[in-house]
Amino acid sequence: MSAQDTIALIESYYAAFNRGDWESMLAHLTDDVAHDLNQGPREVGRETFRAFLARMDRSYAERLENIVVSSAPDGARAAAEYVVHGTYKADDEGLPAANGQKYVLPGGAFFDIRGGRIARVTNYYNLQDWIAQVGG
Repeated sequence: MSAQDTIALIESYYAAFNRGDWESMLAHLTDDVAHDLNQGPREVGRETFRAFLARMDRSYAERLENIVVSSAPDGARAAAEYVVHGTYKADDEGLPAANGQKYVLPGGAFFDIRGGRIARVTNYYNLQDWIAQVGG
C-alpha cells in the first residue's frame, strides 16, 4: 500500500467515525486488530472493538475536527492528530458522573496497516484534561 492509500484509509475510517457509522469503521479493521486504549489495556479483535464502540456510543457523542493524517513512505504505519468535540452523555465506569458536559480535547492515534486494513490503533489524549473539563 502506498502512503497515499494509507492516508485515504485513515481518512475514511475517521469519516465513518464522524458519521457514527460503526459498521463502516469495523470494515476498515483486520479481524485481529489490536486496540490500545488510552491509559488502558490492549484489546484484540474486531468483535472486541465492536463492544468498545457500543460502550463509547452509550456514554459519549463525539466529532473529530482538524484531522491531520501522515503515513510512513511504505504505507505500513500512520499517525493522526485531531481535536475531539464531545458531549459526555452517560456515566462511564470509573469516571465522573455524566450530565451532558461538553469538552474539547486534542488527541492522536497511531496505526499499523496490513493487507489494506488497520491492524493496530493506539489512541492518546490527556485524561486529566478531560476530567477537569467534565468537572471530575
